[in-house]
Amino acid sequence: MKSLHIPPQFDSSELDLSITLMREHPLAQLISLDDHGSPFVTPLPILVQRNGAEVKLLGHCAKPNPHWRYLQARPNALVTFMGPHAYMSPGVYPDLTRVPTWSYLTVHCAVTATLIEDATGKDRLLKALIAEHEPAYAAQWRSLGDDYQQKMLSGIVAFELMLTRLDCKFKLNQHRPESHVAMHSTYAQGTADERALALWMQRLGMVSSDVLDDSKSK
Repeated sequence: MKSLHIPPQFDSSELDLSITLMREHPLAQLISLDDHGSPFVTPLPILVQRNGAEVKLLGHCAKPNPHWRYLQARPNALVTFMGPHAYMSPGVYPDLTRVPTWSYLTVHCAVTATLIEDATGKDRLLKALIAEHEPAYAAQWRSLGDDYQQKMLSGIVAFELMLTRLDCKFKLNQHRPESHVAMHSTYAQGTADERALALWMQRLGMVSSDVLDDSKSK
């Protein structure tokens, strides 16, 4: 069962595209149930690792954060990634009987969690995060000394989240081709999120290379 409503025209089953979005927007929401059965949410950076069809998500939280205990007691959880999003004006249509909407990209990952509690495993995870986000920092981390490193490692709980189901919703008006050229033109000249949506329209094949070449020549 999907974790969100996805009309067929917005449903993507392409794993490569989902992983691209997750890696471009790594700050995710980890969601699971607390001891009272209520949703508990922690925003945290997630590292995506893929080996063929197997996908693992790696992350960590501060030890005072009770979320790791909830994962330990109830390993099934949900991780959500929100990509670029923006308002879409009805002005992109050639007729007036239209209404505004919102464009967005999101990926939901159902996962099973395993805690990484040993110092070696946590150090490996931190080094993987450093390699992903700031490789140059690795030398500084190594220079901090064993005592400081162990203090930092003892203050976190790391976890491996094995992907069991992936729901991907790309809501970009795919079912309204008459709007695509104007949408792309508008988004390509807009905010950072809007420009990112224009790029995703290209990735999804919603605008032809002829249209892109023509826009660049103007």
